[in-house]
Amino acid sequence: MAPLGYDTKDRKITVNEAETDTVRTIFRSYLKLGSLNLLMADLRKQGIVSKIRTLKTGDTVGGIPFTRGGLAHLLRNRFYVGEVPFKGEILRGEQTAIVDQGLFDAVQAKLSEQINGHKAARIKSEALLAGRIFDDRGNRMTPSHARKRGIKYRYYLSSTLLQGQAERSGSVRRIPATEIDALVIRSVLDHLKPSAPIDDRSLVDTHVARVEVQPEQLVIQLAQPERTNRKGARAVKTLRVPWHKTPSKRRREILLPDALDPQHARPIRSETRATLVASIARGRRWLNELVDDAKASVESIAKRERCSVRQVNMTISLAFVAPDLVKAAIEGRLRRGIGVTRLRDAPVEWSRQHAMLGLTG
Repeated sequence: MAPLGYDTKDRKITVNEAETDTVRTIFRSYLKLGSLNLLMADLRKQGIVSKIRTLKTGDTVGGIPFTRGGLAHLLRNRFYVGEVPFKGEILRGEQTAIVDQGLFDAVQAKLSEQINGHKAARIKSEALLAGRIFDDRGNRMTPSHARKRGIKYRYYLSSTLLQGQAERSGSVRRIPATEIDALVIRSVLDHLKPSAPIDDRSLVDTHVARVEVQPEQLVIQLAQPERTNRKGARAVKTLRVPWHKTPSKRRREILLPDALDPQHARPIRSETRATLVASIARGRRWLNELVDDAKASVESIAKRERCSVRQVNMTISLAFVAPDLVKAAIEGRLRRGIGVTRLRDAPVEWSRQHAMLGLTG
């Protein structure tokens, strides 16, 4: 089928008679399918792509499958109902409307319904950074998860993977969500040092505008800058947090007891490591809260976090894990089998912790 007269790069639209039916088909298909992802897949199946344009240099652009962003822009464009947005106003254009006003309005309502649904799902989601985290090529990273032996492992995936365009993804395509969430929260708390306790979701919603994942660091843009530039405009405050993704198959120097043959040793699973590191960070944060705030108590923390008092106490006990064990956990050098369950409520003495794990102090 001939390419659709729509260019996703410069947002210009040129529709001829042969393309009119295709435009109407896209509007009707979206209303029928009710999903941009399903519409995107349907268009690819039919071979409908963006318009091919020839530049002054002789090079051509376009002729590529539609993405979610391109389709959303097309379906929102009032050009097709004979209107033109100008300086915040909607004016009557000179072009002839090719989409019925009723169909256009129904599509707008469906799109708005989807946006509101996504926002509600994001609020309920465990993924604290959903909607705020991107790879280093500007692609949004989408929450995902996998279940292995009844255990849920959360990830952030570059949206290009879901669109079948892996070649457009950034340097890092997939990251462990629990680890990244914990690192961002800890970094923002260390920077802001809030005077009153604040739960993780409120912290992200209030103070984190965007997180960009790079190979060696996370770039965190704060939503509420603390300073202004010379013109008096609010300047964006940026945190650069060192981070790197641990290769899943990299050989590591694992902490082992003398009785265990190194040939048979396996490192801690990446999911277990992320959960352990996040739990240690949470335990330290709660412990600091109890020390710094005279009004804070284990009961108040349990009520705020919607968990039991025992869960709070067990998590706080992780704040007393030996520093070298914490470092080994962060670097993925603990052996498999050592996780939150093994380390919580451990002896306070670091030497006894090593002995408990069969390690040499």
